[in-house]
Amino acid sequence: MKALVTGATGFIGSNLVNSLIERGYEIIALDKNWKTSEKYDILFHLAAINDTTRQDKEEIFKVNVKLSKELFEQSKKAGCKKIIYASSTAVYGNSPAPYIESSTKINPLNPYAESKVEMEKIANKFSEENKDTTTIGLRFCNVYGRGESKKGRNATMIYQLAQQMLKENPKIFKYGEQKRDYIYIKDIVNALIKSSYAKESCIVNCGAGQATTYNDLVNLLNSVLKTSRKPEYIQNPYLGKYQNHTECDMTLAKEKIGFVPKFDIESGIKDYYNSGYLTKRKI
Repeated sequence: MKALVTGATGFIGSNLVNSLIERGYEIIALDKNWKTSEKYDILFHLAAINDTTRQDKEEIFKVNVKLSKELFEQSKKAGCKKIIYASSTAVYGNSPAPYIESSTKINPLNPYAESKVEMEKIANKFSEENKDTTTIGLRFCNVYGRGESKKGRNATMIYQLAQQMLKENPKIFKYGEQKRDYIYIKDIVNALIKSSYAKESCIVNCGAGQATTYNDLVNLLNSVLKTSRKPEYIQNPYLGKYQNHTECDMTLAKEKIGFVPKFDIESGIKDYYNSGYLTKRKI
């Protein structure tokens, strides 16, 4: 099988490429320029502007929506019959969690989330017009693990807190009860590969199915880092535009793509620490 991976040098993309190579796939790895005249069987579309605080809507929509639409059309010409693309649970905004695909209100809070809503619409239209192509959208939750240091300030709180706690007490938004569904990179790669075998087009959540507070993260990290740091609470500058609770119902993902997360937050953080990359400084 021949797979095209966009965002191949990024956090998720690089982990996926390594796993696909181990499985014997032939890879076309693209980063900023997604155009190619080569033929391929599967598209894994992971590249995007993914900064939730960025307000340049025109540029975000150009990359995340317009260029994605062009990529889907390119894939059709390339003979591709499987398209897997990264969406986000940011599309739910502050709708009540846990998120259920069929019933939770779509409520984007920023241009990035709005672009993912539009991208899903384009993908749905594409799948309706191309019945012979299976199109799978994965609404990623907060992905953590080896390689996320590439994301800088967009890395998860798990990585950012660990880096702070190696030196000092961590700073978190008042009063640390915000909840996040964190999914480990090994589970994400598994979900992407399982999606390539799906029989019908769909959009599904892609999280661990559990939410963890910032306060609990500090406790978990103290345990693995063998530290005794105490959180210092600061004002949240993003009030009104901030998701206070993300959590995925993973029922549909199991039904449609056969994906069940293997790592809970404790085992994921432990594996991350044992890899050496949780305590590795940003690159």
